[in-house]
Amino acid sequence: MGEGEVGRPRRSRPLEESERGRPVAAPEERERGATLMGRNPVIEALRSGRPLTKIMIAKGIEPGFATLVRSLARGAGVPVIETGRSALDAFVDGQPHQGVVAVGAAARYHEVDDLLKLAEGTGQALIVVLDGIEDPRNLGAIIRTCDAVGATGVIVPKRRACGLTAAVARASAGAVEYVPCARTANLAREVERLKEHGFWVFGADASATTTIYEADFTGRVALVIGSEGGGISRLLAEKCDFLVRIPMAGRVSSLNASVAAAVVMFEALRQREAARGD
Repeated sequence: MGEGEVGRPRRSRPLEESERGRPVAAPEERERGATLMGRNPVIEALRSGRPLTKIMIAKGIEPGFATLVRSLARGAGVPVIETGRSALDAFVDGQPHQGVVAVGAAARYHEVDDLLKLAEGTGQALIVVLDGIEDPRNLGAIIRTCDAVGATGVIVPKRRACGLTAAVARASAGAVEYVPCARTANLAREVERLKEHGFWVFGADASATTTIYEADFTGRVALVIGSEGGGISRLLAEKCDFLVRIPMAGRVSSLNASVAAAVVMFEALRQREAARGD
């Protein structure tokens, strides 16, 4: 399977790595205003509830401070990554960081409950569940498509996935301001909650026997899109009511995750528009 395929599980690495195995900063995350550097700014950001995508702390930092950061981050649902000081230096282009850097979110996160409230009173809700999308361009493109088709919102995992970075905001062409994005520590549990609220759950899987044109996407639907390299995880695939595939006639048997998501979402929109016209 090629990179970007929506297919069977095979987890890709959550961080880019240098040849020495140290995480390095993606260029889009080095932007001014996207990061907070230094102990007091990071601690106060955590205490104030500011939306953060992740925190990076240097290996060997004082245990007491590391414990405080981890405790506050755990309460805020922000992942903490331990890395070398040289990697942190590279991440912030040599600016002083005191051994800790926080990456800020480009938009505020919502709760899954917020999406469920938005779905109340409507029989045509569409929630997109993203299982480990790591490329900010893919996430931004998916959010942009969600806005185009009128999706209720997006659910992403807190770990091993891209958050709402500045690069995501750019790729979404501003759609992050209009499409609610919720984060959760347990996608499988949230899928079960969606079922309890009347949603049918469809997973995009290249090996499925049912095509998207044979599926019924009217009503309350949750669409699960897998990671760029691995597709939907086994556990989440088992939680889906249906697995569906996009029929393809070419020699390359996979699509970029954001393209696959767009194809399925616009088929859902087509079916919903047709149902309203009946």
